Amino acid sequence: MPIGKIAFCAAAMIVAATDFADARPDTHTMTCAQTQALIQSRHAVVLTTGANTYERYVRQFGNECDAPYVPMVDYVPARDGQCMVYRCEEPAPMVPD
Repeated sequence: MPIGKIAFCAAAMIVAATDFADARPDTHTMTCAQTQALIQSRHAVVLTTGANTYERYVRQFGNECDAPYVPMVDYVPARDGQCMVYRCEEPAPMVPD
């Protein structure tokens, strides 16, 4: 295989790999309504929330969380301020005082 074809294939693979890395939606670039609509339409989605942070967010009512986890309120940064969303967490035990 000529060196030109090898270089072209390598460059194409690098471009493809970087495009896939950027595929996760970023909450900073969306409004709160857009973020919430995306979660509702996909039922569960992994969103970028910072330079090196991401998390899986789910609908409030659905079966996207495995037991014993349940949808709990969380806030993510959005283009128009803080946005309320839900993520799967284990509920705190209810122990009487």
